[in-house]
Amino acid sequence: MVFKRLLGAIGVGGPSVDTVLDGGAALPGGALTGRVLLRGGGSAVDIEHIGLELIARVEAEHAEGESEGSVVFERFTVGGGFRLGEGEERELPFSVPLPWETPVTELHGQPLGVALGVRTEVAVAGARDKGDLDPLAVRPLPVQEAVLEAFGGLGFGFRSADLEYGHIGGTGQRLPFYQEIELTPAPQYAHAMNELELTFLVSPAGVEIVLEADKRGGPFSAGHDALTRFTVRHEDAPALDWQAEVDGWIRRMTEHHDAYGSHAAYGHDSHGYGHAGMPGTGHHSGPGLGTAVAAGAAGLAVGVVGGMVAAEAVDEIGDFFEGEEDDAEEA
Repeated sequence: MVFKRLLGAIGVGGPSVDTVLDGGAALPGGALTGRVLLRGGGSAVDIEHIGLELIARVEAEHAEGESEGSVVFERFTVGGGFRLGEGEERELPFSVPLPWETPVTELHGQPLGVALGVRTEVAVAGARDKGDLDPLAVRPLPVQEAVLEAFGGLGFGFRSADLEYGHIGGTGQRLPFYQEIELTPAPQYAHAMNELELTFLVSPAGVEIVLEADKRGGPFSAGHDALTRFTVRHEDAPALDWQAEVDGWIRRMTEHHDAYGSHAAYGHDSHGYGHAGMPGTGHHSGPGLGTAVAAGAAGLAVGVVGGMVAAEAVDEIGDFFEGEEDDAEEA
C-alpha cells in the first residue's frame, strides 16, 4: 500500500495516512465503509483523534453574482486514543451512515458532474492534519432511479447537475445545500417550458420531489418559473407506473400554472441563497398502476455519456479535488 499523505503539520518524520473506501457507489442513507491506514514515522506518537469529513462542492447565489466553494456536511470520529509506534502500520475499519440527503453523483455508473469527497483528519499531540480528499460516489435510491428513468422514458434529457447553497422553504431539508438536476423538456412539453429542474429531498420516510419549470411566455404574457413538489414513499418504487405518475406531475404544472408559485410571487432568498417559499404539497395518486418502467434509463444516461457533459463533468470534478489538495498543502 502506498500511503498518500504525510502528515506535515505534525512535523518531519511524522506518521502517514491513507483512507481506502470500499468499492462501489454508496446509497443515500446507507453505510459508507472503508479503512483508515496509518503508518508510524521516525518515532512513536499518540493518536488523539481520527475523523472523517464529507465535503461537497457547492454554488451560491448572492448580490454580486455566483461563487463556488466547499462545504463540510458531515463529520465522524472513527478512532483515536492509542499510541502508534515507530514504523508501525495499523488499519482501522469504519462504517458510518451517510445523510439521507447526500446528493447523487452518478446514474447507471455515469458521472453527473457533482463532486463529493471524504477527507481524513488526524490529531497528534494537539496538532491536526488533514489527509487527501478521496472521491465519494453515490448512486440513486430505487425511488430516485425510478423517477429519473420515467423522465427519460417521457423524452426529457439530462442537461447538468449541481449543488446549490441554501434552503428550499416549506420542505424538510436538513443539509445546507440541495441538488438541482436540470433537464431539457420532452418534445410534448417543449412549447410550455425551456427547462425543468428536479430536486430530491430524501428522508427515512420517503422522498420530497421538488420541480421547478422555466415556463415559456405567450404572445401576451411573460415567462415565469413554476414551482411545486410531490411526496412519495420508498416502498412505492416497485409499485407505481412511474411514467404515468411523472407525466401527471408535469401536466399539472403546465396546464394549471396558476395553482403554483412563481419567482414573481415567491422570489429567491438572497440571504439563504435558496427558494424563499413553496406552495402546498402535492401527493402521489397511490400505487397499483403497474411496475416502474426501466426503459427510460437510457434516455437520461445517453445525455450524460453521449455529449460534452461527461467530459466537462470529469474536468470540473478533477479541478475540485486538485484545488482541495492544494489548499490542504498550503494550510
